[in-house]
Amino acid sequence: MTDPLHTWSVGLLSAWDAPDREQDVARRSMLEHLDAHCDGVRRACTAGHLTGSALVVDHSWSRGLLHLHKRLARWLQMGGHTDDADHTLAATALREATEESGIPGLRLATDAPVDVDIHPLDCPAGRPNRHLDVRWLVVAPPDARPVVSSESLVLRWFPLDALATGDVDAVVGASVQRLARRAIELRP
Repeated sequence: MTDPLHTWSVGLLSAWDAPDREQDVARRSMLEHLDAHCDGVRRACTAGHLTGSALVVDHSWSRGLLHLHKRLARWLQMGGHTDDADHTLAATALREATEESGIPGLRLATDAPVDVDIHPLDCPAGRPNRHLDVRWLVVAPPDARPVVSSESLVLRWFPLDALATGDVDAVVGASVQRLARRAIELRP
């Protein structure tokens, strides 16, 4: 039986208009992965699996929320593995952003993802793997107050403009900077 999330993900990535060549290469790699692995959207796939994540932006689109991931000790956007109840990667990204930020009332900023990223990562139990991360932007309500979850050491708002260039007093990776630049490009 075909996993509906697998089918949905193939349709999404097939139709997604990548913003640049690098993103299109990653998109095509994800489609090849899904073609080769019927379980490629689930954590159990030992060759890697799709994940959903999101950069939370404040209601004014001037700041982005990152968390210092407890296990990875890195500043990252919110995100993670799919659950059986997730029928889309957008649902995964929104659920993970809500759980990890502690902010109720988040909403997707766009119907389509804004970024994709493939990176190696040891999943729990130390198993080498890779995440094929499909990323969205989510917008927080005006009164948003982040609450640290069990997966984070701390949550922090960063100015989007500074986050996009890495000019912040925290170490953020190139993929987080790229995600912040996409948020600026799409700012209403």
